[in-house]
Amino acid sequence: MKRDSRLYPARHGQIYGFEKRIFCGFVDTSLTPTGILQMERLAERLRPAEIGVIYASDLQRSFRGAQIIAKDHDVQVFQFAELRELNFGRWEGLGFTDLEEQFPGELEKRMTNPLSFQIPEGETILNLSKRIVKCLNSIINGNRGKDILILGHKGVNRVILCHILDMDLSNVFSFEQDYGCLNIIDFFPDNTKVVKLING
Repeated sequence: MKRDSRLYPARHGQIYGFEKRIFCGFVDTSLTPTGILQMERLAERLRPAEIGVIYASDLQRSFRGAQIIAKDHDVQVFQFAELRELNFGRWEGLGFTDLEEQFPGELEKRMTNPLSFQIPEGETILNLSKRIVKCLNSIINGNRGKDILILGHKGVNRVILCHILDMDLSNVFSFEQDYGCLNIIDFFPDNTKVVKLING
């Protein structure tokens, strides 16, 4: 059976602050030279693909990567704030050491209850999932017959994979999503979904 459409969820390239393992959700940090190179290599890999539309979050690390890939496909990049990474609230910009000093015991609490733990002034993973799945369904339903690239974020792609595979959200951390990685999911007219690649 011929596929109806193909979804390419990809992750942006390396960002400034990566070496400190900072919590970077809504913080609008930019790509490093390595991150730009990763996006250029991803663009080269996707050059033969027949991408009909590209979506990104409104954060520059996502949008910049989408622009690099779009050059080879003559398509518009649509920015959706709903495709942002998890909002880490008062944890934004902190490394693990800083977090433990400023919010002692909070990281352990989150690890005990990762889905519904409320980061101060931030989001739960359940909140993230609701906004991503709603946005994803809108994108897919509005682009039937097209191949779609979503240049997203680690948490965004993990939620997409859980949703597509009908997996419980508790498995969200089971998928690694490295900088510049690519996932491929095919959709068929009978609503069958086939995952072709994860974290490529």
